[in-house]
Amino acid sequence: MSFVIAEIGVNHNGSLALALEMVDAASEVGADAVKFQTFHAESLVTAGAPKAAYQSETTGAGSQLEMLRNLELDLASHLALQARAHARGVEFLSAPFDLRSVALLGEIGVSRIKVPSGHLTNVPYLRAVAALGLPVILSTGMATLEEVAVSIEVLERAGVARGDLVVLHCTTEYPTPIDDVNLLAMVTMREALRVRVGYSDHTEGIAVPIAAVALGAEVIEKHFTLSRSMPGPDHRASIEPDQFERMVRSIREVETSLGDGLKRPSHREMANIGAARTSIVAAREVLAGETLTEDVLAVKRPGTGTSPLRWDDVVGTTARRAYRADELIDEPEAHDA
Repeated sequence: MSFVIAEIGVNHNGSLALALEMVDAASEVGADAVKFQTFHAESLVTAGAPKAAYQSETTGAGSQLEMLRNLELDLASHLALQARAHARGVEFLSAPFDLRSVALLGEIGVSRIKVPSGHLTNVPYLRAVAALGLPVILSTGMATLEEVAVSIEVLERAGVARGDLVVLHCTTEYPTPIDDVNLLAMVTMREALRVRVGYSDHTEGIAVPIAAVALGAEVIEKHFTLSRSMPGPDHRASIEPDQFERMVRSIREVETSLGDGLKRPSHREMANIGAARTSIVAAREVLAGETLTEDVLAVKRPGTGTSPLRWDDVVGTTARRAYRADELIDEPEAHDA
């Protein structure tokens, strides 16, 4: 089953109480994990770093540094959120955005590390992540296939086993227009790089992550909020609990529908074969000893007699007995065929 992450990120708006409430809500709508963002603002951005365009649209003018200062979670908050997640039966995850934050997550004992797209090209950061000895989820927004390959090589050389890595296709635009998704790039990465893949979604609906599961995504990450009308940079590209629940339910239905890949009739289908398929029948009365030519044969329901797949085996044989019109023609004997 796909591992579904509710990306709370910074949608707590700097409030531990709101963050705890969001953990509770995510656990109730079927998330396997909740994910936050761990950073020290001064370690992440310079004083003059501008906001991204979508951040300015949602939070107004001002510096990125000041915005991020208001969204930091301290160590005590991390521990409280981790404890709440465990109590609610969901995994606690966070994406570290600087080396201090990598160390913090290692100290509190997370089970895996999520590398955000912006750090895919950060070699010292990737080596620090690998040094934790944990499985890694790697987001690839804004990256070329070649950059992803190099990042994977850095992680592997630093100790991350290929089997402990999941690479997420992602488009770093909030929200992502549907025609920018390029979901087949996820399949390309799986085939070209021989890695497990998933999808981190920033579209406004739930159709794309559901489609990603059908294409083989093992991890789905979706931004989660209690209300898209809240102030903050990411709420607009998030979905609310009722939508998240529908997404999870649809993902589980898709997973069930995929089956084992063997083409054969299902157990329930077998009961319908007689009614839906056809058999070879007599088109008119046929006398014993008469040659069964095409003009004296027809194909009609039910499918309980000789399959029309054997049409060529039947045509030209001799009727071993008389048949009424519409009577099922017997299977030909081996020497007749």
